[in-house]
Parts: sequence; structure tokens; C-alpha cells
Amino acid sequence: MVVAGARVVLVGYFSAKEKQHAVLMDAADARLTARGARVVGRIVQRRGVSAGGVRKMSLPYSSRTLLNSGKVRELAEVCEEAAADVVLVVTVTTPLTDHQQSVLGGLLGRPVVRLAEVLGAD
Repeated sequence: MVVAGARVVLVGYFSAKEKQHAVLMDAADARLTARGARVVGRIVQRRGVSAGGVRKMSLPYSSRTLLNSGKVRELAEVCEEAAADVVLVVTVTTPLTDHQQSVLGGLLGRPVVRLAEVLGAD
């Protein structure tokens, strides 16, 4: 996927054990900017912060959307306010499935793409 000129909202889904999530988001932002994208928003969903969350850390919040419902609402608002063209998802341990990608795209009214699909073998 070509992102040059696109207004992008970057979404990170990370376990609470991932202490470098901000660094990963900054690196993704820099790589996208280098490809000509304009990052207009950033959202992070952390998993495993609470004791109950730690037991479920390898599972998505939602099998339908990966993210919890509040984070999906927040993401939709950011996308609308920023007039985003595309949403790019950064994950480390829990991959975004094709189904989740499709459902999120439908809910947000714009393409949802895995960062790896854009960056390829960079």
C-alpha cells in the first residue's frame, strides 16, 4: 500500500510488558513520515495493566475488533476530527486478523491496514 500523501492515524496495541511502546510508535511514525505519510493522530491500547488483564494478555480485547469498545470510539473520533485517510495498526504480540481489519474498517469508514503491510521487509 502506498501511503505517500495520506493522512494516517497510527494505532498501537501493546502488552503492558512492552515498556518500549512509545519508542515503537515513534519509530513507526518516523518510517511512515519518511514514506511521505502525514501522521495526524496516535492512539495506544495497552493490555495486561490490571491483574485480570495479565492473565488474558495474549488475547485481543475483542475478537471482532482487537481493541476494546471505548478505544474504538476514541479512534473513530480521532479519525473524524483529523480527516484521516487510513488507519495503520502496530502490534507486537497479538496480530490484527483479517476479520478484525475488515470490521474496524467498516466501523471507521476508512481502510485499516497492518503497519507491516505498508513497510514490507524494510
